[in-house]
Amino acid sequence: MTKKITYRRVYEETSAKDGKRILVDRVWPRGMRKEDAHLDEWLRDVAPSTELRKWYSHEPSRYPEFRRRYMAELRDPGRRQAAEHLRDLASHDKLTLLTASKDVDHSQAAVLAEWLTGSGSSTT
Repeated sequence: MTKKITYRRVYEETSAKDGKRILVDRVWPRGMRKEDAHLDEWLRDVAPSTELRKWYSHEPSRYPEFRRRYMAELRDPGRRQAAEHLRDLASHDKLTLLTASKDVDHSQAAVLAEWLTGSGSSTT
């Protein structure tokens, strides 16, 4: 079913091993030109809400609560379509989820990778 899901910073070099490259940030990465990103898609609707993103402020101590709240947001009707589209992509192709976050292991890309591989809570 799900092929390999990875995540990393959008600023890193592209690789032939990336598969489909999906940006999962709501805001375009600072200083990145669109043609340099080499994206297959930009799924901003799967990103955390602005309110959650601002509350989290990438504080690692808040990550468990961020993860819980973000998983709940993925069940919201407004995000469900984008989340299911991402799940569908993952069932057919290798994915690299991209984010501008410096701490990718405490980012929405990490939460989404966990969700897509089934190692975390499900939204359905």
